[in-house]
Order: sequence, then C-alpha cells, then structure tokens
Amino acid sequence: MTFKHDRGETKLVPLVPKSNKKKLKKYTMAEVAKKCTPDDLWIIIQGRVYDITNYVDKHPGGKLVLNSMGGKDCTDVFANYHQARVYQTMLPAYCIGEIGNPSEVYPHVKDFRQIEQDLLQQGLFETDQQYYRNMYLWLASIFIASLYCSLYLSSTASHMFGAVLMGFFWQQFAGIGHDIGHSSVSHNFYTDHFNGSLYGCLFMGISTGWWKRTHNLHHVVCNSIENDPDVQHMPVLAVSPKFIEKPFWSTYHKRLMQMDSITAFFVRNQHILFFPLMAVARFNLYIQSWIMIFNKDFKMYNRGVEAAGLTFFIVWVLSLALCMNSWFESVAWVLLSHAVAGILHIQIVISHWAMETYSGSAYNNADDEWYKMQLATTMNVDCYEWMDFLHIGLQFQIEHHLFPMLPRHNLRKARKMVKQVCEKHGIPYHEKSFYEAVKCTYDLLCVTAAKARAGDYLKVPNLIADGMNAQG
Repeated sequence: MTFKHDRGETKLVPLVPKSNKKKLKKYTMAEVAKKCTPDDLWIIIQGRVYDITNYVDKHPGGKLVLNSMGGKDCTDVFANYHQARVYQTMLPAYCIGEIGNPSEVYPHVKDFRQIEQDLLQQGLFETDQQYYRNMYLWLASIFIASLYCSLYLSSTASHMFGAVLMGFFWQQFAGIGHDIGHSSVSHNFYTDHFNGSLYGCLFMGISTGWWKRTHNLHHVVCNSIENDPDVQHMPVLAVSPKFIEKPFWSTYHKRLMQMDSITAFFVRNQHILFFPLMAVARFNLYIQSWIMIFNKDFKMYNRGVEAAGLTFFIVWVLSLALCMNSWFESVAWVLLSHAVAGILHIQIVISHWAMETYSGSAYNNADDEWYKMQLATTMNVDCYEWMDFLHIGLQFQIEHHLFPMLPRHNLRKARKMVKQVCEKHGIPYHEKSFYEAVKCTYDLLCVTAAKARAGDYLKVPNLIADGMNAQG
C-alpha cells in the first residue's frame, strides 16, 4: 500500500492497481524501449507494462507528452501528475504485462519518493482554501485600485500609476493561473480547467488551453532542445550556444530551427534585445492564445468559453486605455502596464534558461532519470519568506517540478526535505538570489550572442532574405 492524493485528500491505496488480465506476460526493458512511436507506444509504471497507443490522442495533457515518454519507465512522471483514481480506473484497461527483471530503484529515487509519502502523510497536498480566499481579496484590491487611478483620477501621473498597478495585477494573477493549471486549487481537473479558461481569459487575456499544452510538455521534457517549447525562441532568442550549433527540429512547433541570416541578426544582438522583449512578451502570449482558439487540430477544453473571455479582455483593456486624456497617454498606459507585467516573464525564464540543456531523449539511466533531470534543468530563487507573495511560487521551481500538484503555500516546507536528500546523495541543488539568477541568464545570452557574432555556428541560407538581396 502507498499514499496517494485524490481530489485534495490523502488516501492509502494499492501500490500497483489490479489488472484485468489473470496472467501477465513478461517483457524486458529492451522490448518496451522499442515501443516508442505514436503508432506503437508502450510505457512502464511500477513494473507494469501499458500499451497506450489508442489513448495518445485522448490524453488531457496532450499527445506530445506521451510521445516523449514512449518506451520508458514513467513511474515517477506519472505519480507526480495523476491522482489515485487514475491508477485504479484508467490504467488497468491498458495493462498488457509486466517487466520480468525490473531494474533496481536507485537510492536517491527511493528518498525522493519517500519525500512524497511524507508530504502526503502530513496532509501537505491538501489545499488551504483560506489561503486562496485571501489571494482573491488581494487581487481584487489591486484591480480595483488600478481602475480607481486610471478612471476616477484625472492626472497623467495617476493614470500611469494605474497602469503600474494593472501590470502588477497581471503578474500576481499569473500565480493563481499557474496553480489552477496544475489542478492544485480544487484538485478537480475539470473544475480548475474551467475556472482557468473563464477567469484567466477574462482578466489575463491568455488561453488556459494553450498554456497547459505548452506547460505540460515543458515539465516532462524540461530544457530539451528539440522538445521543450519554453526554451525554443528562435529566430528571436537562442537560450544557449547549443541552440545555434546546428539546425534542430522542434517537435512542438513542427518546424526546423536554424541559424539563417534573419535569426543570426537577432541572436547576435539578443543581449541588447532581451529586456525590451520581456517588456512586450505578453503580446506574444495573446497571439498564441488566439492561434490555439482557431486551430481545430489542437484538442482543447472550453474553446467557446475561452474565445468569449479573450474577446471580452480585449474590449475592457482597450476601453480602459481609451479613457486616458490623449492618444499618447493611452498608448503609454498600455505599454507601461505590459512592461510591469514583463517582470513575470523574467521570473519565468531565470528558472531554466541558465540551466543545463540537452539534445536527444532523457530518462535512460541513473544519471538522467526523472528527479536528477528536474534538478539539473531547474533553479530556485532564494528570498525571504515575506517575499513569497511577490515571487508567486516561482521561487520554488525545483520543488514544483518534482511535485507539480503540491499547493504553492507548502512548497517552502518541501524545499527543506529536497535539500536534505540532495545533500545526502551529492546532487547539485541550484538556488540563487533574484539578481544572481537574472545575471546568470543574461550572461549566457551574452555568451551565445558573442558566438553568433563570431560566426561560431553552422550557417544556413535564408532563401527569402537572400533572394531579396540578390544573393546565391
């Protein structure tokens, strides 16, 4: 028996769910490893083998997540993203066998799994709803203060302060959106998803469906050059020198990313462009949200709700901006509010961009199994406890990546446990101040830009640009 969380409650359940088959066929790890294509996809969970080929397109987290884990042992990945009832009600139908000679569980993995058990027994996977009621009041006060300054007061200075407050509101609301996206508020996938689709689109202008599609994949293949959309920003930015060494195929964007002449121009100057881009990065999220709405090839919950919410967001933001004293002031209000919200984008990127990136497939052995890869690709931000509200949970990215459904208000407690295990097994635990984290990220962007300026990359022609310049 083992402890699992289900709908926000800790329950004692069987470690391995009952199979629908009386006798299970034996497989080797090598046999399962071959079943790694979308047309023939198997995974391993707690020593059981599951053929999920027919389930890939139905997966709420997106098919790219499952494609990335095909042929691998998904025990820890699965445990940290699914509640107890999924083990009991869904897995048995896909079970086709078991591993004949299962590999030994690594000592550090045993300790990390024990952390999860300790967190569950202490009730730390259960959400304190009063914490979120307080957060809702906090958000409402910021929003109302912004409206008061922007609409009721008449001076330009007051209006600009209202823009600052609106940007701060968006930054703070993102924390709630992130928690809802991980089903760590109500712990009901459909309830949290609907609330995210409704309120996230109404007040943030960002699609929860789009966010979950990219973010779920980011967690599973964190900092993978070919697979993680959160580090794939070419042609505008190259996160590290590895991204410009040679062309690579993005499995998310479905296109080749390479250093052609246009990309080279941006990457060579990315150390200059970085902070200005963060100030306007939010506009890209609006665009991505609408692309998601109109692209019917993407499986999406609450599409109509999100379309209505995104439309209303545009209406109220533009209406508010147009209430300023002049067109110039209206534009300034929009740009300033988004620049302040740009702090959020800096908070997001410093957790991963300065960390290890890799090509190919992870989760193969003791050196790149689930827990070690999350620790190698993720950085915490060290801050005083009273500043936790400002960092909206993003300061504990290590603990969040290890235990994604753990409520935000309990991440600091998990941090102590994780640091102890890392120290015990000699696993690097990356934690820096906000300034140091920003500096590390910026320094790596500078290094990559310098390599691009030196021509230290595989040059690929851009047919459109070259044609316009009569080259080639």
